[in-house]
Amino acid sequence: MQPTEAWDTLNPQPEVDTTAWRIFHDVTAGVWVDHFDGHWLVQTRENRFPEYLKGLAQGVASSIHWRPRDKAASTAPERVWGEMEGNRFSVVENGAKFWIDFDSGYSSGIFLDQRLNRRRVAANSRGGQRILNTFAYTGGFSVMAALSGATTTTVDLSKTCLNWTWDNFRLNDLDPEAHHGVRGDAIDWLEVFAKKGRRFHGIVLDPPTFSRSGKKIFRTDSNYADLAALAAGVLEPGGWMLCCANTHRLGLREFKKDVFEGISRQGRSVVSCDTLAMPPEFRGDDYLKSLWVVVG
Repeated sequence: MQPTEAWDTLNPQPEVDTTAWRIFHDVTAGVWVDHFDGHWLVQTRENRFPEYLKGLAQGVASSIHWRPRDKAASTAPERVWGEMEGNRFSVVENGAKFWIDFDSGYSSGIFLDQRLNRRRVAANSRGGQRILNTFAYTGGFSVMAALSGATTTTVDLSKTCLNWTWDNFRLNDLDPEAHHGVRGDAIDWLEVFAKKGRRFHGIVLDPPTFSRSGKKIFRTDSNYADLAALAAGVLEPGGWMLCCANTHRLGLREFKKDVFEGISRQGRSVVSCDTLAMPPEFRGDDYLKSLWVVVG
């Protein structure tokens, strides 16, 4: 395998306050490289490491870790070049700090394609607001909202991810005790919040493409309207929802229709809706759809 002409150069650092980004992205060849503050995480379609990346890494990276891009895989990537002290280290994104751990499984701490969305959450959060982050993983959106002064509620099925969230809070000198975290199914918790009369000024909906909780199954391409309805039911008038769908199977038009349908079920109206793009280095792929919806 050889690099294509489109990738004779690497993607430059996108912002001065960011040390983690997709530095190499060749969908045609099936090679994806994420740069985490000098440590490269390589994923490939083929079960073979592209040796030419070692040459591209000279003077740019200090280590390369690789695994085939199998979404079912939960094994840690293999270090194939360079050195790294320990497996856990921090990176900076939009001025915030996040822990990265290459031994954690399929994802290493943050999804780099959400960088601009996390920045928008920070820009639209402030003191006195309550922000809900569902399907939160390691709490990246929660960190950004909290750094802007909001009080956050973080929901995830995994205790490990919630603990990771609080580690990220402490890394940014944020007090976890001033915020809320609940373990469990996000849909169940949205129903609980509705019954208790809890309301939020902003809600992040970034579900996995497919998830199972007990007997309940959630699919982004068939159940998003239900999710949007539950979220709209606990949103303050004039509040915002960041709605994300990470799938090729659901087109942007259909996704937008599902979100609007869910909101209308609650008797609520859409004040405005912006379609958000992925960071520019993710060109050539349109799997992540993001809508910023203000609800009346």
